[in-house]
Amino acid sequence: MLISAVVFIPFLLAPAAYVLGLRDDKARDLFVIGVSFLELVLALVLFFRGAPPLDLNGIFYTGVHFETGGFRRTYALITALMWAGTSLFAREYFLEEREGLARYWLFVLMTLGATEGVMLSADLMTTFIFFEILSFTSFTWVIHEETPSAIRAGYTYLFIAVIGGLVLFMGLVMLQFTAGTLFYDELAAAVAGADRTLLLAAGTCILFGFGAKAGMFPLHVWLPKAHPIAPSPASALLSGILTKVGVYGILMTALTALAGESAFGLLVLLLGVITMALGALMALFSINLKRTLACSSMSQIGFILTGVGMYVLLNAAGETEGAQMALSGAMLHMVNHSLIKLTLFMCAGVVVMNIHSLDLNRIRGYGRGRKAFMAAFGLGALGISGVPLFNGYISKTMLHEGIVEGIHALPGLSVLLGRIEWVFLISGGFTFAYMLKLFICLFVEENGSRKRQRAMDRKKTCMDRASLTAVCGSSVFMVLLGQPAVMVSLSAFMTGDAERLPFHAFAWESLRGGLISLTIGGLVYLVIVRRFLMKDGRYVDRWFRRFDLEDSVYRPLLTGLLPDVMGAAAALFGENMLLAPDARVFFLLWSILARALCSSVDALVVLLRKTLVREVPVRRSYRGGTDRLQALAHRTERAAEPLLMNFSFALLMTCIGILLILGVLLFFILRG
Repeated sequence: MLISAVVFIPFLLAPAAYVLGLRDDKARDLFVIGVSFLELVLALVLFFRGAPPLDLNGIFYTGVHFETGGFRRTYALITALMWAGTSLFAREYFLEEREGLARYWLFVLMTLGATEGVMLSADLMTTFIFFEILSFTSFTWVIHEETPSAIRAGYTYLFIAVIGGLVLFMGLVMLQFTAGTLFYDELAAAVAGADRTLLLAAGTCILFGFGAKAGMFPLHVWLPKAHPIAPSPASALLSGILTKVGVYGILMTALTALAGESAFGLLVLLLGVITMALGALMALFSINLKRTLACSSMSQIGFILTGVGMYVLLNAAGETEGAQMALSGAMLHMVNHSLIKLTLFMCAGVVVMNIHSLDLNRIRGYGRGRKAFMAAFGLGALGISGVPLFNGYISKTMLHEGIVEGIHALPGLSVLLGRIEWVFLISGGFTFAYMLKLFICLFVEENGSRKRQRAMDRKKTCMDRASLTAVCGSSVFMVLLGQPAVMVSLSAFMTGDAERLPFHAFAWESLRGGLISLTIGGLVYLVIVRRFLMKDGRYVDRWFRRFDLEDSVYRPLLTGLLPDVMGAAAALFGENMLLAPDARVFFLLWSILARALCSSVDALVVLLRKTLVREVPVRRSYRGGTDRLQALAHRTERAAEPLLMNFSFALLMTCIGILLILGVLLFFILRG
């Protein structure tokens, strides 16, 4: 009963928030905050008391199944805490901009239920169902502003979500075929006699699908685009929780079905290291506050995946103690990163709602003299940088010790792991460098314009009491979870290991890695940031796009490849055949039919949006002319445009995903 309440109450109350928001914004805001804190209370009860497993058969054909292990209960609580904090903060954040909030809160509550469904799932199919629900409900956060850049970021997010979901489903079908079950508790025994090649192929597809949501390289392209565009409360959830949904799926699959597959562990490790290093580079060279934090999220996901990969490699080699250290570091860094990004993105929200800008040159000096704001941001920066006595230090030290254990225990990989250790330490140094860049920019330096600096200093208060409670309250966890006894106990609770790890946080071997990273970070800030990222006293964004795969690789590749494909088709079939009258008539009729099918569905949805499910006008409303009929037609067209493009885009991505599935299945049929 308790699990049902945690998962389904947000779904049941979400429509009420939407209807209430159409009449009274203030009552709607209080209602959503109340639902979020009710969820927090339920999650607290679940965390301390637990609950028996729950099976709801007959839903979604296979049924949905839930259970409450230590790791699941912890992340159910973290999820509820994230929603409570962002909901409290969002009331002031959206004080000036109320348009579209009814829709926003509807999907925020639905995403809350779907996220809890993932975190408490007992099998991969239940995880997949709620994973797909939250992929589409959270899409509305990205396009909330309804600007061209928001729509483009939303398309990128939707592209990754649809393709990732289809490939994930293909992996689940293959795993079900080879193991006979998708329940986490049964997978370890079920895969003992399975075909290793098919199992590895299934694991790779699952890694691809969940990695798309996690922001793993090379599927990370949505992350630096979606976070700066989305409202700051939504960015905190996207970074702090929704990326962890993907990591959750990877971690649970690695713990059960693929715990003994060293090839899978090596794949996760290499992708994690690339994600970690590339995200750190992108964050270092970004001069947009939220984009820097978004790239930082990508890098920290890489740290977590590195721990997962080391766990699988060490477990496959029979090194139980080292594997447990790597696993504990990965789980604890998940928790730490969620809470750190809750604080940092809400701090970014404070800047946005006061300055209405994210450019470091414009917001420079805003935090001077604002002690509570500076303390909250500083604690988050210290935590994510891995400074001793703060939460990120302990989890990163455990991850580092897992790598060091692998160097000694895996002689065949010792050279590779030795290099990975240095990438790990340098990436940690980059983390300190870009957080130092943000802190000095906000709280130490003065703005380049004295007039702008005086205007920022004139307003003494930067947030109300509710926002102050949310921001400063979340920053307390940076200190609380920085205590080794607390973290070791939490690690034992999440992993289910009764024996505590022999972890000594402040031994010299543990401190050495952290001090190396901090030293590298200080040097990188002085040499790279101050000398190359700044010119004439201003931050310049001339390096970022070189590390942005979509702009530097993916998009140019497609624009260069498509003409070559058309040219190859003309050479293969002959230009006369492609340009023949019969061919042109066929393509014309086909395009008319396809357009009619797409438009009929879209028109029905638009009709519902204009009648039964009424909505507020879109932001780019028609302002010219006096013809009321023309104005109404124009507004309807603008309202339908994002929907038409979304439906067609999703349909195209679905077709591509189905072709991928059929291609892989055909490969295995021919191979067999």
